[in-house]
Amino acid sequence: MSDILQKICAVKVEEVAAAAAARPQCLVREDAAAQPPARDFVGAIRAKHAARRPAVIAEIKKASPSKGVIRPDFHPAEIAADYERAGAACLSVLTDRGFFQGAPEYLQAARAACHLPVLRKDFLVDPYQVFEARAMGADAILLIAACLDLARMRDMEQLAVELGMAVLVEVHDAAELEHALQLETPLIGINNRNLRTFEVSLQTTLDLLPRIASGAAGRIVVTESGILEAEDVALMQANAVHTFLVGEAFMRAPHPGAELQALFGR
Repeated sequence: MSDILQKICAVKVEEVAAAAAARPQCLVREDAAAQPPARDFVGAIRAKHAARRPAVIAEIKKASPSKGVIRPDFHPAEIAADYERAGAACLSVLTDRGFFQGAPEYLQAARAACHLPVLRKDFLVDPYQVFEARAMGADAILLIAACLDLARMRDMEQLAVELGMAVLVEVHDAAELEHALQLETPLIGINNRNLRTFEVSLQTTLDLLPRIASGAAGRIVVTESGILEAEDVALMQANAVHTFLVGEAFMRAPHPGAELQALFGR
């Protein structure tokens, strides 16, 4: 685990403790149960594939630890509607406040502005946050293999499924992928960003693909980070990767939906 990831996860442990003290898990569980049914995150991706279209998980984020503020003019609801018009399959919304300047309110505003399923993009380290995700309206959660051991990932995945949510498990290397493939979720995210150097290489996805193909029938590979040009999309599609999580390229564009169309077509 990188130094920055260790720091973030340590902060998350503190945040969960504070949140649980302010609102016990039993109450957050009730909030989660009161939500209407989750939207079908995996189904939305598979529908794009069935139509022979790339499935784009379009991200809404204001800032990052490595780049600072990415989009000063930040209106999640407008961005979400723009993404939907441009043909996105799903949304990913940052809810981390301290490092990404996100908020649960951003997820709620984005989801209310469209019909797309929404992933809570955050650093989940405790089951409390899974209940929290459903309570705020999330349709899917992110589990980062670098932050969690296999037992904790399994427990949190099972809880997410019980709550009706999908799970995207994110890996950065072969060891993490080995753990991820022991989960039930079909969604395997490969982050092309090196967590120590923050350098990005699409080769990360290409290097891990054979390990998935050889032992993971039915899995959906989601390539994350570094998709900046049409050539990057073409490279992934030539290697049978048709699901993309893209954030920064869209967030830096004047019109995120137009940039989505430019990269992927309609």
